Amino acid sequence: MKVLVTGSSQGIGKAIAEKFLQEGHQVLGIDRQESTIYHTEYTHYLCDVRDTACLPDIQDVNILINNAGTQNENDIDTNLKALIQVTEKYGIQPAIRSILNIGSASGHTGAEFPEYCASKGGVMAYTKNVAMRVAPFGATCNSLDPGGVITPLNDCVMNDPALWAQIMEETPLKRWATAEEMAEWAYFLTITNGFCTGQSILVDGGESINYHFVWKD
Repeated sequence: MKVLVTGSSQGIGKAIAEKFLQEGHQVLGIDRQESTIYHTEYTHYLCDVRDTACLPDIQDVNILINNAGTQNENDIDTNLKALIQVTEKYGIQPAIRSILNIGSASGHTGAEFPEYCASKGGVMAYTKNVAMRVAPFGATCNSLDPGGVITPLNDCVMNDPALWAQIMEETPLKRWATAEEMAEWAYFLTITNGFCTGQSILVDGGESINYHFVWKD
């Protein structure tokens, strides 16, 4: 399969790219940063996904994974608008077999920066739109919506003991996911799965179902 991953230089995107390479697929990455992936089946394009003129000419993508994103930094432009233009360019065509958008638990709960929540909520709606449009090709489109994931983007809270303790109180499993776990989900939803489509799969360790019930002992 020809697999295109945006935001492939670090974190979840890098783990996804490496997972597909391990499984024998051809992987192309787009990122505004240089890549540290060295593999004969990997091609890296240095490009900001917001820049339509910069996007490379890639034909017949089989699997598109929209992972590129920001947090509190022009979130709607990157997380939603750029995701849409990348999908329209590479995903809506007969060779496509699966599209996966990396969303966020915040799109379900609203518990984040305002523009970030709005961008990820938009991804959920756009996922359904695309699922209908690629169905005639026999393709699926879903979003994978993580809660906390151990990535460089989250170093500021992971390295603060007080904040980290508070975060763990909100997480029933008392840990965050690894990027490699998210890559396993991405592989399942695009390769193993062939029937689930138009869905936003929440993978957050139970954070969104947590509750605080106070009562007299």
